[in-house]
Amino acid sequence: IWDTLTGRLLLTLRGHTLSVLDCDFSPDGTRVVTTSNDGTVRVWNAENGTLLLVLRDHQSVVVESCAFSPDGKRIV
Repeated sequence: IWDTLTGRLLLTLRGHTLSVLDCDFSPDGTRVVTTSNDGTVRVWNAENGTLLLVLRDHQSVVVESCAFSPDGKRIV
């Protein structure tokens, strides 16, 4: 995660074993969801990079994109 004003790297989210395909911030800015060629969808704490969830129940396919719902309660 980079600072948009300075370009400074703020946080590196480590956990995917292959390239990341997509990411999205939750509406309140507290979480980030990422998808990867490793077949997982991961949810992270946006402030400290802690891995919160690993989602795998999408029938053995690579999820190429992701987004939070407007209320932040669901991921699609």
